Amino acid sequence: MIKLINTSMLFFSVLIVSTVCAQEKQILTFNDYLNNVKNSNIDYLVEKYNVDIAEANLKASKVFPDPELSVGYSNNQNWDLQMGYGVDAALSYTLELGGKRGARIKVARTEKEMSGFLLEDYFRNLRADATIVFLSALKQKGLYEIQKSSYDQMLKLAKADSLRFRLGAIMEVDARQSQLEAATMLNDVHSSKGNLQEVLVQLIQFQGSKSRQLPDSITGTLPSLQREFDLSFLITTAQNNRVDLQVALKSQELSQHNLKLAKANRVIDLGLSIGGNYSSKVRNEIAPAPAFKGITAGITIPLKLSNMNKGTLRAAQLAAEQQIKQYEAIELQICTEVMQAYTKYKTACNKIEQFRTGLLGDAESIFQKKVYSYQRGETNILEVLNAQRTYNEIQISYNETLYEYATALVQLERACGIWDIDIQ
Repeated sequence: MIKLINTSMLFFSVLIVSTVCAQEKQILTFNDYLNNVKNSNIDYLVEKYNVDIAEANLKASKVFPDPELSVGYSNNQNWDLQMGYGVDAALSYTLELGGKRGARIKVARTEKEMSGFLLEDYFRNLRADATIVFLSALKQKGLYEIQKSSYDQMLKLAKADSLRFRLGAIMEVDARQSQLEAATMLNDVHSSKGNLQEVLVQLIQFQGSKSRQLPDSITGTLPSLQREFDLSFLITTAQNNRVDLQVALKSQELSQHNLKLAKANRVIDLGLSIGGNYSSKVRNEIAPAPAFKGITAGITIPLKLSNMNKGTLRAAQLAAEQQIKQYEAIELQICTEVMQAYTKYKTACNKIEQFRTGLLGDAESIFQKKVYSYQRGETNILEVLNAQRTYNEIQISYNETLYEYATALVQLERACGIWDIDIQ
């Protein structure tokens, strides 16, 4: 009997633990989210193929021209003449001159290096975009919590007003007003929760897995600690770190290699051939001939009349000049992006300073005092509602300002080619 009870208790314990584990909420952290983006984002995985393709093209550029084998047979159709038959075979090979193969290899190798830089630059932008979406989710989460807290407070006040009305302490219109305000706030709560769910769906898209479940919540708060940056140092850092500037530099190198390849392609290629032939005995009575074997060797020199057209060479020269200007344009663009991002960051910092003067605390204190006065019959419900709306507006404004600051910080680091964003 005791064993049966122990077995039953063990069974129910296992069942309870299993139920709790099954109902455990899925919480997504920022670090886990970025790891999922790096390892599973579909677009990023697609971009990775470009590196493998460039590697395959580099391997293909190292091949030599294929030799050609030709075999022939000849015979007189009039068998009565007995002119015999002949067999010949030849092996030919195109000897590339002018360094064509070496030029092709340099072009392919530079393209491979460029593909690696482009992949790195793609991830730089992907990481920043994914982080901004995560920050947007934190903003929506904060907005939902603000509206949920306001609703809970108003619901508590509405229940208290209903009781006070029954006791005759307040008028019916005041009780109905607080109930109506609570119902309106509940609609705002539902709306903000729906907006939060929409952003969480975007997080799944960035993580690139169809089977990934929608997280119940995300951890972290919008950062508020301001950081000081020196603009000139940021510009120098961006010029040293930005991968797209390295891509532009590689593009210059690639254009020079393409120019050399265009020049090499104008050099003639020699055709080398060696072969042998066999002619059978001719039994014709008029012109008999013995069987014989022969060896042939030759060199083919093409007449490069196409070199009179210098369009391909001119295009390669212009492309090389274009890449020089393109590098200067990207350099200027990076400088502009850093300055713009820095200006937006400083503006966001100044907006945060407003709330450090106690604005948020004052609004909460005023609201609580209005509620206290209303409960004591010293003020009316409209003053409480006005204080509630003001407090909510300030909370929402602060939440939005924190999001603007965090987004500006991400954009600044994106522009500078640095990354140390951590959301706890």
